[in-house]
Amino acid sequence: MSRKYTIGIVGARGHTGAELIRLIAGHPELELAFVSSRELDGQRVADHSDAYAGELRYASLDPAAVAAAGADVVVLALPNGKAAPYVEAIDAARPGTLIVDLSADYRFDPGWYYGLPEITRGRYAGQKRISNPGCYATAMQLAIWPLLEYLAGPPQCFGVSGYSGAGTTPSDKNNVELLRDNLMPYALADHMHEREVSAQLQVPVEFMPHVAPHFRGITLTANLWLNEPLKADWIRARYEQRYAGEPLVDVVEQAPWVSRIAGRHGVEIGGFTVAPGGKRVVVVATVDNLLKGAATQALQNINIALGLPELAGIPVEENQTNG
Repeated sequence: MSRKYTIGIVGARGHTGAELIRLIAGHPELELAFVSSRELDGQRVADHSDAYAGELRYASLDPAAVAAAGADVVVLALPNGKAAPYVEAIDAARPGTLIVDLSADYRFDPGWYYGLPEITRGRYAGQKRISNPGCYATAMQLAIWPLLEYLAGPPQCFGVSGYSGAGTTPSDKNNVELLRDNLMPYALADHMHEREVSAQLQVPVEFMPHVAPHFRGITLTANLWLNEPLKADWIRARYEQRYAGEPLVDVVEQAPWVSRIAGRHGVEIGGFTVAPGGKRVVVVATVDNLLKGAATQALQNINIALGLPELAGIPVEENQTNG
């Protein structure tokens, strides 16, 4: 029987931290070593997660304490700009620790592996520092990537997210009263995910995000200008071929609905619509921002790094597989 790997979460109070606890609780090879949260310090994890049945309690751990805990894996689920002290403490005390950072802090750092497995799996070479992609950035890249070599100009991406994407710190973007019967545009140029996708795909991408009144799930509509006319059937076949054998990517005929992706671990891509002339195609992708947009993807990356089956601990029975 193989040993279990120990894993700690820093920033466990947020929506993504809660999803990570649920996934880890069901993982055959992982066990929680600690969950760090200032706000929940001393409270039982089981009182906040119906998936976890142990006696572990939340603790408020500073960077030195996180490093000293000696977990095999540390997941940083912190707001942007907060990861560095924890990384520096682990680098100094236990550099062999696997770190997965869910913030944007290391997504532009060439020393870190950028973990979007369906696209970057082949670039993984044993790195112990993994940067998890953004939720919108995951949907954008998976929507654009199969046609990357056919692009005639910058993809234009219109995104709508549920308000869980704005985190738990109160703001206009997660204020249910302000969002009621509303669609809230924000950061309409130079958004972090616009820069992230442009850097990863090495093409300029234009991204216009919005927040909607639903809690979870992203709809990403990508408008792609092509350098040669293509037919919708060929384009759909291209996506099916690119994602053949990817259980977490489901290529569908109709434009997917965000209500159907909430709580699911994969991505749906469809609605392939070609404008007259054949040089403009519109593609729609949906993803649960807390799962494949964050926690599920982190678990894929952890499994890859530990040499475990990539989908260990990830329930995929409700996701259609291709090929």
